Parts: sequence; structure tokens; C-alpha cells
Amino acid sequence: MFPPPPLDSAAVVRRAVNRLSRRMRAERLPDSLPNGKLGVLAHLYRSGAGSPSAIAAALHVQPQSLTRSLAALEEDGLVTRTRDAVDGRQQRIDLTPDGFEAMARDVNHRDAWLRARMESELNETEREVLRLAARLLDRLAEDD
Repeated sequence: MFPPPPLDSAAVVRRAVNRLSRRMRAERLPDSLPNGKLGVLAHLYRSGAGSPSAIAAALHVQPQSLTRSLAALEEDGLVTRTRDAVDGRQQRIDLTPDGFEAMARDVNHRDAWLRARMESELNETEREVLRLAARLLDRLAEDD
């Protein structure tokens, strides 16, 4: 017999965040990009252009593991590579208008799903608690 799952605050929050994350991934559009590519686009969507190494660091992956995703995104016309104006040895990766549109379409679809769930399942006080919790979760997720 196994012990019951832990009930401390960290375990409860981890389970809830993981469950919502799985549900949000399930609510993606049928023609959405794979998670790896979507992660790169999401980072560029939020943070703007960056070097492959900076993107890898932000996504907590090795730069080498991004090589294939970046090449595929560039081939699909969703990102561009340019030489850094300050350090010509560095490349800058940025969203194209098509890349921005693909990401915005995905974000808008999932936001609409979550908004509808929040409006149908939660009262205004509960929605405000979630907005506060979101800010706190963002703080916890920040890199040190």
C-alpha cells in the first residue's frame, strides 16, 4: 500500500499547476505547432528578439537542442535570423509577422477557453484570487 499524496501547500500547488497546464495543452488548436516550437515562439512573443543561447537559457534547454527547432521555424517562415548589430558573430532570432500571428492565434484560443471557464465556474472574488495567485506564481517562476 502506498501512502496518500502529500497535502502540504507546495504539493497542492504543484498538482494544480500541472493539471491546469495539461488541460491548457489539451485545449490547443488542432493545427498548433509542436510544444518545442511553440515554446520558442512563446518566448520571442513575450520577450522579443534574442540570441539562440539566451533563448535556450530562458527555456532551460541546451542551445544544441534548439538548433533543429530554430531551423524548422525559420524554414516555415515563423522566425528570422540576423547578425547582431553590436557583435556580428552573434545571431538574433526574431518573430516574423507569420510567427507572431501563429503565436497570437494560439494564445487567443487558449485565453478564450480559460476566460469562458473562469466566467462560468468562478465568481468575481474567486477570479480576483486567481489574478493574485497568477502574479505570485510568476514571482516563484522567475530565475534567481
